Amino acid sequence: MNWYDNVFSMIDLRSFTNLWYWIALAVTWSSLSHYVIGVPFDMVQRARRNGGQAMVDLEALVDIQTRRQLYILRTGGVWVIGFWSAFISALAVIGFGYRVELAQALTLLFLPMSLVFVLGFRLAARLEAETPRDEALTRRLTWHRFKVQLIGMFSILITALWGMWQFHSIGVLGR
Repeated sequence: MNWYDNVFSMIDLRSFTNLWYWIALAVTWSSLSHYVIGVPFDMVQRARRNGGQAMVDLEALVDIQTRRQLYILRTGGVWVIGFWSAFISALAVIGFGYRVELAQALTLLFLPMSLVFVLGFRLAARLEAETPRDEALTRRLTWHRFKVQLIGMFSILITALWGMWQFHSIGVLGR
């Protein structure tokens, strides 16, 4: 085996049998559940535990991230949603219609992420309208993180089941 075979065995486009895809999936969901609307969750925990300056910092960062996300949504939201929807739709058609495994894997990664982004924008709008503080704010952020983790767990489960089905029905050697 030469170096060419080694390199391309690491960048194999059969995603469900590739270790790098599963690492990317785990890192993606870990990051999505750690940053609640752009705020690190350890900051939420510190504010809940210690209060005082940590809570003031949390409230300031939540206000900044809320305004930032709502600005993006209000200025280019229709275009962003349109392009993202077209991208996801194209991936789904290529992946599941034409049976391209890389597109299937990306669809199973990006589609649940879309739901997380929608929930994040919804939370930002709700935070702007109600401006909760102290315990109410940390409770909202914690609940949002829990929902993101549930979506992540189901996403990983569905992806793993689909990957196993692909592996067993098509087979690795049959390509």
